[in-house]
Amino acid sequence: MTPTTQHGDVKPGRTRFASDLRNKAAQVDWEATGRKLLLLTCLLVTAGMLVAGLWPFHSPRNQVTWLAGGQGLHFGRYGTAVSSGEFSPASAPADGPCSLEIWIKPDRPKASRTLLSVYAPDKRRQFSLHQCTTDLGLQRDVFPGRFRLLTTHSYVEDVFREGKSCFLTLTSDGRKTLAYVSGVPAPTSSNFPLSSRDLSGELILATLPRENDGWKGVWRGLAIYAEALSPAQVLHHYETWTKTGRPDVREADRPVAVYRFDEGAGRIVHNQVSSGINLDIPEHYGLVDQAFLTPFWQEFEPTSGYWLGDVAYNVVGFIPFGILVCAYFSLARPVARPALITLLLGFTLSLTIECTQAWLPTRDSGTTDLITNTLGTGIGAGIYHLSIWYAPLAKIWRRCEENHSSLKRVDAKV
Repeated sequence: MTPTTQHGDVKPGRTRFASDLRNKAAQVDWEATGRKLLLLTCLLVTAGMLVAGLWPFHSPRNQVTWLAGGQGLHFGRYGTAVSSGEFSPASAPADGPCSLEIWIKPDRPKASRTLLSVYAPDKRRQFSLHQCTTDLGLQRDVFPGRFRLLTTHSYVEDVFREGKSCFLTLTSDGRKTLAYVSGVPAPTSSNFPLSSRDLSGELILATLPRENDGWKGVWRGLAIYAEALSPAQVLHHYETWTKTGRPDVREADRPVAVYRFDEGAGRIVHNQVSSGINLDIPEHYGLVDQAFLTPFWQEFEPTSGYWLGDVAYNVVGFIPFGILVCAYFSLARPVARPALITLLLGFTLSLTIECTQAWLPTRDSGTTDLITNTLGTGIGAGIYHLSIWYAPLAKIWRRCEENHSSLKRVDAKV
């Protein structure tokens, strides 16, 4: 109820305030103000998307630290160690026997990240080990042609348990691979023919060579052999390493590399095999050979994480950009084809982000994002042109223009 005086009239102060407010509102150039506000909103959304796509804008410090008073090297979110050279056992045939021992403790038992990868740019075959929630994943990527990628997987189930260290051994005669957990045989999901060829190349810990996939946890031991270890040898290595911190490695085991991670300081993890290749700890986090616009067929993964994180997230993220930019070129700065201009701007923004990400090791440059971002922009432009709210918006904009025009005519008469 409006406050009144004793005689039932509206208070003079309230009346003057309302009248002044209406006059000031009538004097505002709503057409120009609306154009500026819409442009400012578009610029803010664009800036927000650049920040979201490129943060932290630099290569962070390598988050690798030695454990205080104990054996081990802790890897943070952006942490890695790289071999000082390529492993290439001259005495072993290309598909000869080999064995791999790792002693680790994950920070998160249900993470899915890369533990170890072996990379050689001239090879068309890459090997990597992964923590897949509680399972150990073995993966080989083979590139038989320019536009083809064949991936082979195998899993050792229920390996990583909360708060527990894991000692894992893989042995192969070049055809069949056996897995051991704490010196005890463990079943694998499928046959994975690990060979010396898979372990030939540059060794990378806790991430992939061409894209960021940082693993968090502690490395306590790593060893590579050019021999298929017997069950007795596997058990003996496990017992001596976990009890004394030093594996009892003999010449018959044909060791290629043994890393105990017991230096406690410095930027080198020394290979205990004479004339072996050490592991270097870079000062800043980086990738060995960062990818530039990885083809979408190589990025594809038939997983829910891919469809939700890589596809749906990027499509939805660019829809507001499509709505606002299309509105700007339809109302504030009308052009002949606002939807097409919006789509081209969305593609350009996404291409700028993806190309810049190729120089940021914390980001992945790929064509999947380019496609999904452009698709999201197109969906946003389509949503703007839906009649359920395009017509009301256009009507409001025209009303503002008419009010401003009528105010100018009144001012001209006065």
